[in-house]
Amino acid sequence: MGAYIIRRLILVIPTLIGIMIINFAVVQIVPGGPVEQMIAEMTGTAVDSTARFSGADSGESFDNFDSSNFDSKYRGAQGLDPDIIKEIEEMYGMNKPAHIRFINMMKDYLTFNFGESFFRDQKVTSIVLDKMPVSISLGLWTTLLVYLISIPLGIRKAINDGSKFDIVSSSVVTIGYAIPNFLFAVILIVFFAGGRFYDIFPLRGLFSENFDELTLFQKIIDYFWHLALPLTAMLVSGFAGLTFLTKNSFLDQVNQQYVITARSKGLTERKVLYGHVFRNAMLIVIAGFPSAFIGILFSSSLFIEVIFSLDGLGLLGYEAALTRDYPVIFATLYFFSLLGLVMGIIGDFMYSIIDPRIDFESRQ
Repeated sequence: MGAYIIRRLILVIPTLIGIMIINFAVVQIVPGGPVEQMIAEMTGTAVDSTARFSGADSGESFDNFDSSNFDSKYRGAQGLDPDIIKEIEEMYGMNKPAHIRFINMMKDYLTFNFGESFFRDQKVTSIVLDKMPVSISLGLWTTLLVYLISIPLGIRKAINDGSKFDIVSSSVVTIGYAIPNFLFAVILIVFFAGGRFYDIFPLRGLFSENFDELTLFQKIIDYFWHLALPLTAMLVSGFAGLTFLTKNSFLDQVNQQYVITARSKGLTERKVLYGHVFRNAMLIVIAGFPSAFIGILFSSSLFIEVIFSLDGLGLLGYEAALTRDYPVIFATLYFFSLLGLVMGIIGDFMYSIIDPRIDFESRQ
């Protein structure tokens, strides 16, 4: 297993480079880069999202500049001094060829030097670390709760296949899956966060204002008190797929010959299910853990972060894409790609723990 893990770790580097090359090329094609953002800021045509991150509502105007003989490659640059455009390009590093910018970026990223944000006077690393607790809280707890609920529920449904419990639980799970998590979040706010009925849970943030003054036990209660509604909104639509996957995996295994043989030897039903069937049925469930964790950590929590005013990595990546904040975009992409590749290796490692018969080292 050790040799296999080393090979997988070595493959992480070219995989990361390939991902970054594709996304870097796509970003170069998309119009509206940081230079255009700054030009729009200076000419007073910037949108609200740009103004919010640049920290200025308006810039210096150059209406008196004669641009009749000035041909710029940037939209909206007419009326600006060419020297100003060159200064902006140099400030954002856009005065260099694309391949040089990419090589320099990857050299820095290999040492985890992500530079500074274009529109925030802050290092990208510190920005990501500031947003990390929110996303980790949402992603980790949601994933754990989804697996802790879905696997036992799926097993129970497989054992009682076709029963009243199976039909009712399937209906409830399907209805929950059909409701978008952001819509369910709004419903929870209306009912339980001071909307029109009850004011039980806080509406925004991850901690209370007096969090530092609380005892350790009170801090834990306060932390989960703030997470109650966001986690509930993400859970309702999150465990349906895994529940049905677990059920179908068990149903597929219970009719196998080795299960019939185990029962004929006089083993109890519990021993058959959890000593033999569970090991094989859980392989496909565990295979989806890395992608499920990454999906919940980044994409699924975006609307939840906005609705509950939780400033996490999902919201950071979305706003960085709007403002073309390339250092933040590529830093978050690099982080999630690296995390996804590592989680894939962990998933393979869990394969061998659950079923020792799987030998990855024998594969070529």
